[in-house]
Amino acid sequence: MAKAIMVQGTMSNAGKSFLVAGLCRIFRQDGYRVAPFKSQNMALNSFITTEGLEMGRAQVMQAEAAGVEPSVRMNPILLKPTNDTGSQVIVNGVPIGNMDAAVYYQYKRKLVKPIMEAYDSLAAENDILVLEGAGSPAEINLKQEDIVNMGMAKLAHAPVLLAGDIDRGGVFASLYGTMALLEESERAMVKGMIINKFRGDAELLKPGLRMLEERTHVPFVGVVPYLPIELDDEDSLSERLSGRPKEGVLDLVVIRWPKVSNFTDFNPLARIPGVTLRYVDRPECFGEPDIVLLPGTKNVMGDLAWMRNNGLENCIRRYASQGGPVLGICGGYQMLGMTIRDPEHVESGGSMQGMGLLPVDTVYAREKVRTRVRGTVLPVGGELRELSGVPFVGYEIHMGRTTRREGAAPFAVLQELGGAEKEDGAVCGNVYGTYAHGFFDAEPASALARILLRKKGFDGDAIQSVDAHAFKEQQYNQLADALRTHLDLKKIYAILEQGLSEGGEADV
Repeated sequence: MAKAIMVQGTMSNAGKSFLVAGLCRIFRQDGYRVAPFKSQNMALNSFITTEGLEMGRAQVMQAEAAGVEPSVRMNPILLKPTNDTGSQVIVNGVPIGNMDAAVYYQYKRKLVKPIMEAYDSLAAENDILVLEGAGSPAEINLKQEDIVNMGMAKLAHAPVLLAGDIDRGGVFASLYGTMALLEESERAMVKGMIINKFRGDAELLKPGLRMLEERTHVPFVGVVPYLPIELDDEDSLSERLSGRPKEGVLDLVVIRWPKVSNFTDFNPLARIPGVTLRYVDRPECFGEPDIVLLPGTKNVMGDLAWMRNNGLENCIRRYASQGGPVLGICGGYQMLGMTIRDPEHVESGGSMQGMGLLPVDTVYAREKVRTRVRGTVLPVGGELRELSGVPFVGYEIHMGRTTRREGAAPFAVLQELGGAEKEDGAVCGNVYGTYAHGFFDAEPASALARILLRKKGFDGDAIQSVDAHAFKEQQYNQLADALRTHLDLKKIYAILEQGLSEGGEADV
């Protein structure tokens, strides 16, 4: 069985996912068979495996860092929030229904069995498993039924590294406070602390490090600087959504809904030189973009109503009426249509008018479409006609079924893995829609940049196709190199080898 080590954080967005990915790449470079594992993930960025099963995007990223094919066993429980108090619950890649927080809190004790079946299966195939916690282990109101932080560490007999985010401030208080709120047996499981996202002179931290080690009796295993590494983000806390990108020749606007999902679809566009990718949630920030991109969402009607109320819908409709290109993916595609109906209350229930920019209608069904696809853009008109014939790969995750009315042409032809061909999406004038997540992961990203540059009178041929796989490999290796420099790997390997006993105490 594999040895295990776990990264937990003092808060969400402390950098757990990146640290796990970096350790996965380091262990792989050192010759071990390694895989990531997160028992329960709450995120709207998801992915479809070759078996048609849904899992969190962060564990896909970590699997890539480990050099292995993503498996739903790496993330057996996925929660996709549908509103402020409820989520769609996905077990072993298959949705089992929507639950509010109170119902799920009682239900999740039943999930220990599938979690451990997934964990044991991975452990039998690997030398090392790198586990990731969620949020904070000091959420004392939720600890009784914990299956993702210390509860999971106990089940896996995994020693814990506790990471704190210094970029937000108060890192010593958050590390000490977390340790203080843990039970004595849980404190014994924490074998190392990490300060993450540090900017400045690390020498100035040393007095604080020594004092915290004296008070917690836990050693620091590293101070990791703020790293400009480009990896797929897990959720809406991503700094991509609120950061101020450098100004480029092209201005691409992505609408940021409250329940935005799979915004990683647009990451490849941001990597192209001269492209500014902005996430916009207010009309005053809309500006004069070269294209408007509508991402997916886990609450289509709720987010459309939000956009309608705050004025962004009028901005997009006015932009489209003036000939500006608009492209929607999945939920964004559905919003562009004429009507959206949810007769079985799959999401919000009821029906509402869409934006009226594409002559299509969407009806929600209980069975979710989950499949990997390969596609080609059909001959299309409008500003993006040069996308015609461009191949792409991607995946579908949606509950809605969309039909075209007269006046709408299909956007692409898709082929499921081992399946028949089918038409996808819709085009009408300069408005385009598709169900294919990952559409921009390869050639379409560069093709779109060329089109928009030529429209502005620049040389679009200067844009080279982006090799997404090579770029990611470079980023994983850079992350591993940085962690080798700033983490005490000798100490981390010793912690891994020492492990935990059945009762959670350190083996001697």
